[in-house]
This record gives sequence, structure tokens and C-alpha cells, in this order.
Amino acid sequence: MLSYRHAFHAGNFADVLKHLVQVEILTYLQKKEKPFDYIDTHAGAGLYRLQSAMAAKNSEYRNGIGRLLQSTPDVATLQTYLEQIWSHNPDERLRVYPGSPAIARSMLRPQDKAWLYELHPSDVVELRRTCSGPNVHIRQEDGFRALMGLLPTQSRRACILIDPPYEMKQDYQRVIDALKLIYRRMPSATVALWYPVVERARIEQLERQITTSGIRNVVQFELGIAPDSDGPGMTSAGMIVINPPWMLLGDMQELLPGLASVLGEEGEDFYECRTLVTE
Repeated sequence: MLSYRHAFHAGNFADVLKHLVQVEILTYLQKKEKPFDYIDTHAGAGLYRLQSAMAAKNSEYRNGIGRLLQSTPDVATLQTYLEQIWSHNPDERLRVYPGSPAIARSMLRPQDKAWLYELHPSDVVELRRTCSGPNVHIRQEDGFRALMGLLPTQSRRACILIDPPYEMKQDYQRVIDALKLIYRRMPSATVALWYPVVERARIEQLERQITTSGIRNVVQFELGIAPDSDGPGMTSAGMIVINPPWMLLGDMQELLPGLASVLGEEGEDFYECRTLVTE
């Protein structure tokens, strides 16, 4: 149950997509002075050293953030995300990749709060070392269950990132249950759900469950580096966003074609931007 470690995959193409969307949402929430809460249900370790034994085992970052930095599409949407990468690599040599809690931690204002949940004991220790702060709450808890007691937040504004490893098949149903809970408790929250494409049929079922759930205002982005396959491994990854910032769909429509051509294998790049459920 606790075997998954994100350090093996830090900085890969799926992280690039996930963190681009995360940065866009947080940037939008900052446009108002009112505070907001950032909730990360599966926070991981926070920061990842790319030369560590786990990250270096498959060096997935080389075909993700590494390739992007070598050939950056000239798109303004990328700039805030890249600033986050370089803020953790001040000598402009890629040694560290910031995970979602580290990105959120650096973008929080004094009036905002972060709630970071992680079950793996080693990752919690590292998370506390890298992401602690006066307005950051780190818990060794099941992030799905924590939502029940946390919502609605006092601020009434929230970005909730859900990105379980999907090691257990129950996670696909648990994310649907979490989305319904959030929408019932805090219907105005912006929710970003990450998913891997390992079995396309599971993603199609996930999409159907969302479209028939009664949840409104949902967009979907997907980035692929290889065709769907019956073999092992992730060929694409996606983000489903509830209550997206108004400019997010347009920004991703501008960005993803270039991003797919840079990160995908030659002739195998794939992307999708669409409205899954209207307002």
C-alpha cells in the first residue's frame, strides 16, 4: 500500500503537465487579496534531488523537464512554471525538481494556508524538512479522508490537488467519491485531478462518472508521449479541473501543441484540451 515513491518519476512529462496547471491556478487565485487554502491530498516528499538513487534509476526527468529546458516553446504560459524550477536551482543547473507542495509553499502569501497530506513515513519526514512554514500544515494522514473534516475551508476559496498513485484500483473510485464530496461541501473550490493513462478504458470510465455526477464546469487536458498500449507503463497523463480559472483552457490550447511536440517521441505526440462538462 505504501510502496509508491514519487522520487522515481519526479520531473517526468506527467509532472510537467500537472505543475503547469497547478501554477496557473495558484497564479489566478493570487489576483484577489482574499486568502485561499491550498490542499494537497498526496503531497509526497516536496523536493526531489534528481541525482538521488531513486530519481537516477530511470532518469525520467530527462525526457520531461530536462527536455523542456533544452527546447522551450516560446509561450508566456510557461514562464511562471519555469521560474519555479529555477528558484530551486539558482545556479541554473538542474539538480532539484520541486513537487507540488514545494511549488505551492513558494507561491503562498502570508494570508494563505497550505494543507499537505502524505502517508509514507519517509516522505513525511522529508516533506516537513522542505516545506514547513508558519502557514503550512503537514499531516501524516489519508488525504481523501482528511477532506471530510477540512471542507469547507474558513477562507471559502481553495485549490485542491488530488494526485494519488493509482496503485490500488480502488483509487479510481476514491477520486470520484472525493470530487462529489468536495462539490457538495465546497462547490466553488477549484479542484485539479491528475490521472495516468495506463489502461484507457479506466480513464473513459472516470470521464463518464464525472459527466454523470452532476458536477459542472469541468475541463480536461491530456499530454501523451506514445500511443495507447496494452503493455506496461504510462503513455499519457491528464488533468481534470473543476471550476477552472477562466483563462486556463485558452492558455493550455496555446501551450499544449508545442509541449507535446517537444516531449513526445517523434511523430507520437498527443494532446487534448476540451470542456468535459459545461457550466
